[in-house]
Amino acid sequence: MTPTIDTLPVLVVYPYSRCNCRCVMCDIWQGTTVEELLYEDLVRQLASVADLKVEWVVFSGGEPLMHPDIFRLCQAARAAGARVTILSTGLLLERYASEIIRHVDDVIVSLDGPEEIHEVIRRVPGTYAALASGIGRLRELNSNCQIGGRCTVQRSNCESLLMTVSAARELGLSSISFLAVDVHSTAFNRPGGLKVLRQSRLSVAAEQIPLLESQIEAIIAQGDCGRFVVESPAKLRRIAHHFRCDAGLSLYVSPVCNAPWRSAVIESDGGVRPCFFHPTFGTLKSGEDLKSILNGPAAVQFRSTLDVASSPVCRRCVCSMNRESAVKAIHNPLVLSGQ
Repeated sequence: MTPTIDTLPVLVVYPYSRCNCRCVMCDIWQGTTVEELLYEDLVRQLASVADLKVEWVVFSGGEPLMHPDIFRLCQAARAAGARVTILSTGLLLERYASEIIRHVDDVIVSLDGPEEIHEVIRRVPGTYAALASGIGRLRELNSNCQIGGRCTVQRSNCESLLMTVSAARELGLSSISFLAVDVHSTAFNRPGGLKVLRQSRLSVAAEQIPLLESQIEAIIAQGDCGRFVVESPAKLRRIAHHFRCDAGLSLYVSPVCNAPWRSAVIESDGGVRPCFFHPTFGTLKSGEDLKSILNGPAAVQFRSTLDVASSPVCRRCVCSMNRESAVKAIHNPLVLSGQ
C-alpha cells in the first residue's frame, strides 16, 4: 500500500459533539462544550470529497440527529455522489422520521440487549420504547428502509446475545451487528484513556467468557451469521478472543485492516483521523482541503511507518476494515460497527 491516497471509499463524519444517552461504555455525553461541523465546513470540502471519489459518508457522533443542520449535511454528501448513513441512539428517529426517509439511505441504531439490559447500559429511562417507536414510524413511512442494529458486547450484556438477536427481530431491524467494547483507546471522549478499574467494569470477566462463547456458538448454530447477524462465525469468535486477551488468557493479534488507507474520520472540531482509534494528523480549521490533509506530511509519515501487525493500537482494536469489507460495506452499510 502506498502512503498517499487518491481514492477514499469511506468517510466518517462526527458532526456534533453531544449525545442524548449516558452510556456506561462511552464518555461523549460528559463533554461540557458543544462542537459542531457547520454546513459551510462540509460544503467547502465537497470538491475534495468528489476528487477522492468518496462513495459512502457515515454520520456518527455523539448523536448526529441533534445537529441543527444534519439533513442539509446529508443533502451535501449526497450531492457529492455518496451514499449516506446515520448512526444513532434511536431516541430522535420518530421526531425526524420523514426527513430521514427523504435524505438518508440507511440508519444504524444502538441496541445493547433486550429492554431491561438496554436501559441499564444507556442510563436514560424510556430509551428502548423510544427506539421501538422510531423504528416503527420509519417502517410506516417506508417498509423497505434499511435499519440495522449494532450491539457493543460488554460485561453487562455478554450473557444475553441470543436475546439481543431476538429483540432486534422484534423491533423490526434489518440486521444486528456485534463488536467488543473498547476499553483501551482514547476514542469516545477519553483523551487520557480509561483507568484500570473502569476497564474491569466494562470488559467481560474471565469467568463470563465461557458463557459468552456459548452465546456466540448458539448464534452460529442458528445459521444467522452473514445474514441477519452481520458478522461471520470467525468475526464473532474473535470477540470472545478479544476478551480472553483482556483477561490475560491469550495474546492480542491485530486484525487484517487497511482502514487508514481506505477511510478517514472528520471530528466535530474539524480534526481528521485515519480511523476511530489513531490520533489526528490534521484539521479542517487549517484551511486545507481534506485531500491535502490526507496527503500532507503528517498523514504520509503516519501511513509510511504504520505496521498494523505490531501497532499496540491496532493489536487491541475492536473493529477493522480491509479492502474487501470496505467495498462490501458500501453496498451493504449495515456491516458498519462502532461503540
